[in-house]
Amino acid sequence: MNDHTPQHVPEQRFARRVALVNGIVILALLVLAALWFAHDALLLVFACVLFAILLYELAGTVHRHLGLSRKWSLAVVVTVLLLVFGVGGWLMAPQIGEQADTLAQAVPDALQRMRAAMEQQPLLRRLMAGVPSPEQMQKQLMQLVPNAGLFFSGLLGAVGNVVIILFVGVYFAAQPHLYIEGFVTLVPPAKRARAREVLDELARTLARWLLGKAASMLLVGVASAAGLALLDIPLALILGLIAGLLDFIPYIGPLLAGVPAVLIAFSGDPTQALYVVLLFAAIQLVEGYLLSPLIEKRTVSLPPALTIVMQLLFGALFGMAGVALATPLTAVLAVLVSMLYVQDMLGDPVRTPSESQGR
Repeated sequence: MNDHTPQHVPEQRFARRVALVNGIVILALLVLAALWFAHDALLLVFACVLFAILLYELAGTVHRHLGLSRKWSLAVVVTVLLLVFGVGGWLMAPQIGEQADTLAQAVPDALQRMRAAMEQQPLLRRLMAGVPSPEQMQKQLMQLVPNAGLFFSGLLGAVGNVVIILFVGVYFAAQPHLYIEGFVTLVPPAKRARAREVLDELARTLARWLLGKAASMLLVGVASAAGLALLDIPLALILGLIAGLLDFIPYIGPLLAGVPAVLIAFSGDPTQALYVVLLFAAIQLVEGYLLSPLIEKRTVSLPPALTIVMQLLFGALFGMAGVALATPLTAVLAVLVSMLYVQDMLGDPVRTPSESQGR
């Protein structure tokens, strides 16, 4: 009897569909497992890509204004960055290192003095009962720091992460099309043009966000250091540097940056602590109502609640590195959902983030 009789055809089709569904489920589980166990390496790769996009965008600016080739423009950008950070670091390293050591000792002492002052008030004493002691906070921070890296842990691991990001970012920026085309070849031929469009949109969104964020971080750091120095707050340089670096993390970063400055000011004079709070509030108001709208006008605009929720989610899953990279990761997800799901699957002609920002 022929096995391919008409009554067996639906059964064979059903069996193939079941096998296909099972294969997709198994593949999805394997991908999720790989993402879970290798998330540190993947976050490090994403950080390398962010740095490469920043270098490529800066090299493009040099290319347009000076007429140099792309490779020579990249060489100019890398050389200038090395000179700026190298010379600046060499000149400021002694002062920063000394202030960092002093800060590590000053914050626990300032917290202890603040606790002693607040415990004199009955209401504040009850509120402070649930706050951990300085020793407990220092122990928790020491436990948190080894898990704050992207791949390696500890101080040497942090240096290793920076070296990897620098070198891999330069290699990515030097030959971006090589890696892009290598990725596109994994997509079916009929979808490769669309894949290039999505990758171009991702690069534009991240590049503009990074350039705007870099400018915002620089302004916040300089304004914080200058304002603290004018208020005669000790360790103004290292506190301004911390404020500028933590500004990379929207909403949560500025709050974390203001805590040590307020504690140190409170240990000297409570009135100064109030001035420090007003200083950081003014800086964040200027950034929130002037700088951030200008940045979002040129890139993707993310709702504040969504950004904070994604920071909490990525922080719970991936630690401090997840919190730091939550905003660019959310921007990537916004582009992917807009283009691959809303446009391609639902057929809704919604504009891409670049188009919606008036490109």
